[in-house]
Amino acid sequence: MATEFKLPELGENIESGELVRLMIKPGVRITEGEPVMELETDKAVVEVPSSVTGTIGEIRVSEGDTLRVGQVIFTVENGAGAVAKSAAKAAAQPAVVPAVQASADPVVATPATPAPIAAPRPERQTPPAVSSATASEFRLPELGENINSGDLVRLMISPGQSVSEGQPVMELETDKAVVEVPSTVTGVVREVKVKEGQKVKVGEVIFTLEGGVATQAEPVRRHEPVEHISGQQAARLSFQLAMRAEGKTEEQALPPDQPQAPMPEFSMPVQLGKVAGTDRQPVPAAPHVRRLAREVGVDIHSVPGSGPGGRISEDDVKLCAKNALLAAAAAAQSPRGAFVEPELPDFAKWGKTERVSIRGVRRKTAEHLREAWNTIPHVTQQDRADITELEQLRARFAPRAIEAGGKMTVTAIALKVSSAALKVFPQFNASIDIAKEEIIYKQYINIGVAVDTDRGLLVPVIRDVDKKNIVELAAELAQLSKKARDRKLTPEEMEGGTFTITNLGGIGGTGFSPIVNHPEVAILGLSRSRMEPEWVNNKFEPRLILPLSLSYDHRLIDGADAARFLRWIAEAFEQPFLLSVQG
Repeated sequence: MATEFKLPELGENIESGELVRLMIKPGVRITEGEPVMELETDKAVVEVPSSVTGTIGEIRVSEGDTLRVGQVIFTVENGAGAVAKSAAKAAAQPAVVPAVQASADPVVATPATPAPIAAPRPERQTPPAVSSATASEFRLPELGENINSGDLVRLMISPGQSVSEGQPVMELETDKAVVEVPSTVTGVVREVKVKEGQKVKVGEVIFTLEGGVATQAEPVRRHEPVEHISGQQAARLSFQLAMRAEGKTEEQALPPDQPQAPMPEFSMPVQLGKVAGTDRQPVPAAPHVRRLAREVGVDIHSVPGSGPGGRISEDDVKLCAKNALLAAAAAAQSPRGAFVEPELPDFAKWGKTERVSIRGVRRKTAEHLREAWNTIPHVTQQDRADITELEQLRARFAPRAIEAGGKMTVTAIALKVSSAALKVFPQFNASIDIAKEEIIYKQYINIGVAVDTDRGLLVPVIRDVDKKNIVELAAELAQLSKKARDRKLTPEEMEGGTFTITNLGGIGGTGFSPIVNHPEVAILGLSRSRMEPEWVNNKFEPRLILPLSLSYDHRLIDGADAARFLRWIAEAFEQPFLLSVQG
């Protein structure tokens, strides 16, 4: 009597998948738990284990078919059925495939062929036995794009304390902001493994809990030493990737009588495969993905996986090879006279010194401003605005702003003035894409306002400034400024700006040259207003004068346009009625 093997459940909301590879054929004996096929779903490529034991009878599917949950895949003669296991659970513990040596020489990519059925499969390795201790672990979760670590500012837990899922357990200072990290576990804290002031990384164990089962830490992939290959090999690798994506070999792509053109020589760092040693940890990747990595000479251990649990896909391998090629090309084309930080003298020779690490916001600010200064050819324009009448209106309407929870400051008024100016001069509300040779004009107006904090300069962004009145802007500005100073500002609240305003008037000064906040193209600086004698109606009168400074990207904005833009802003400050007439 034949027993049917049907496709088990693949996971939540996953009802089908494409059959990438069959690992069985009629007449072959299989046992329960043995992988029988590779299936590609919307989320990952998984190996599906058998839930029956016996000899394969009839196979009712073919590679490339789209299979649905519950569909009969094959029959087993003289077999014993078992309860079907979820393929999603099986994917959580993928089969461990030993690392294979990859040649440093380019290998011609050929269409993938399934491994012979008679070839012995490596035994499925089980994770090492976990500790007998009854403690589960809380690890630092993902903090956001390109954020791998942070400085532990404050711990909110201690041993013996109960925590629940969603409860804040620590404050972490990243390059962008101070964030509260919520717990993803529930229980009683047993041991805290970090201290305040310590730098912690994503995936690091923060504390353990009583009453759980200890989980095995996912090993961190270690990168092998970088080797160098020639430019000819690099170009060949890129060519092979393109042919591999089209299912062709290198010989099929070139006419038989056409010799290969010589390639320019340059060195390119590429993570090449090594012989698998005992210190090499297995990585989650399907066999056909490993085969692609071997064919293009990329070490599978150096490829970051984008799938669930860090699973590596073909696209991840291709992206890794492409990035290595681009890095090599950029290194080959970079000017020899590139700027290098000069070596510092030994200051201790002249007296006592103290070294303090550049951390968190200060480090990120330094990196960002250097990038902006090196990328943008800056020009700064200066002008003055007579705000005598505006100051009278500001004092008149100040109580309304206070009732709304804000203050009627010059910065709040400048937000409204600038949003109107950006509509008249759209080139100031744009960005430059040099790689594509395009100008990106934004159809929205989000203005960042620089806030001075004890940790450095933060720039919260007020969205849709053109759609709000001055009282609303004053209230929102006050809220965001307070959050910045209280270390409650989130990274999302500092993203998406199209223009920036920075006001140093509360401190002093008669003008300055602010640095453009890349990828924006302009920034408006306000200095301290003061009474000055002005020639009005054939006589000198005391007038309140506000100094204005505009820095801009000269690649997109010409000096004449900048002068017109800044004069428009000055006239809007001088004649508030102009806003209601012109926008």
